[in-house]
Amino acid sequence: MAQYSLQDLLTLMARLRDPQDGCPWDLKQTWESIVPHTLEEAYEVADCIERGDLEHLQEELGDLLFQVVYYSRFGEEENRFDFHQVVDGLTRKLIRRHPHVFPEGTLESRAGDQKVNELEVKNTWETLKAEERKVKQQATSVLDGIPANLPAVTRALKLQKRAARVGFDWGEAYQVLDKLEEELAEIREALAEGNQAAVADEVGDFLFASVNLARHLKVDPEAAVRSTNRKFERRFKYVEQQSALNHPNQQVPLETLEGYWQEAKRKESPDAPVT
Repeated sequence: MAQYSLQDLLTLMARLRDPQDGCPWDLKQTWESIVPHTLEEAYEVADCIERGDLEHLQEELGDLLFQVVYYSRFGEEENRFDFHQVVDGLTRKLIRRHPHVFPEGTLESRAGDQKVNELEVKNTWETLKAEERKVKQQATSVLDGIPANLPAVTRALKLQKRAARVGFDWGEAYQVLDKLEEELAEIREALAEGNQAAVADEVGDFLFASVNLARHLKVDPEAAVRSTNRKFERRFKYVEQQSALNHPNQQVPLETLEGYWQEAKRKESPDAPVT
């Protein structure tokens, strides 16, 4: 049975930030200084889920919740808003965006036996979000409101999805594959010319097109890269272990390292062909 409540957590945060007897580290934190911690905690939640480590997910979710409590405390200290207003604003917004669940715009209202069309729900959600962006930011472009400091892959995906809503999109995945081949040829051309600025530009185009391909194939590109990172780390550690055992204190030939790499792949998928 839980010993503490959400209110206790808010009290704890207030104590940490108390000017008289609070924690020195917490007292010197600012809106900006907490942002890296927030991003880290969000990725740790994602990592737990993707690795199936549900045993530690509760702890990571608590760490992420604490970030919201932190910002809310800053807001309260500056008489801007408090945690309860954050919760109230979120609840109001979600009720407004789900008219198919809350037809009368109240938490108590029910849709009853009314059939819900998933496509209609998605379109309504996007329309309401667009209207909110216009009110909040006086948006003039369908791309307005996408945070500039998102991870580059995630932001590329959001930009492409927004553009696709107004018809600016490839018709099928094979067309994106053609675009990738075109971008790869342009990278080769820039390399041949020795133009490093052009190389960087073309590599960016290639990566952007790769995100587009993932989107058309209904693959989350950020999650896919995280999975590949874990796979590379796992296999490379195997290569390290094997090369250290067989070749202490000396440079290991690339051919030998590649052999261990293929061995690591076979151990993961014994029936897979060697590539």
